[in-house]
Amino acid sequence: ESFVEKYGVKLGFMSLFVKAVVHALREVPALNGRIEGQEIIENHFYDIGIAVGTEKGLVVPVIRNAEAKDCPQIEKDILNYAERAREGKIQLEDLRGGVFTISNGGIYGSLLSTPILNPPQSGILGMHTIQERPMAIDGKVEIRPMMYLALSYDHRMVDGKEAVTFLIKVKECLESPASLLLEL
Repeated sequence: ESFVEKYGVKLGFMSLFVKAVVHALREVPALNGRIEGQEIIENHFYDIGIAVGTEKGLVVPVIRNAEAKDCPQIEKDILNYAERAREGKIQLEDLRGGVFTISNGGIYGSLLSTPILNPPQSGILGMHTIQERPMAIDGKVEIRPMMYLALSYDHRMVDGKEAVTFLIKVKECLESPASLLLEL
């Protein structure tokens, strides 16, 4: 409640995922690139596409300069885009120029799926339903909330080691989000 009072928006998962993805893209810059013709272009900005479901299908508006935004601003941007998309008021310019996409199939109940690349991007992260699952913690079985993540990537630019490194960086950020929230 105090977060809403201070920033005028709820803190959701998506802004944390955006911040974690930006952090991981800095660590694995090949996933922040694209292929144009025969040339590989490495982007030095972080315009992150967020998949939004509408009655007419999926659209992917872009959070521009995500690296420069705090979580409240990212949440506001996502809410604004989602509302405009569902009302059919999204503009073509809102959909152009993303360097990487995040898709949340979990809101539809997906346990695991393979997200499809949005060319010319080199990667897309799929989020899935959070469910309680048994985990081995210090020799004991404990029930913990877990979410499967799936990364699809262009193997012409990114190899398996880089892809796994990216996923581990995202996981580390999400499991210890203090560094992502320090800006609050």
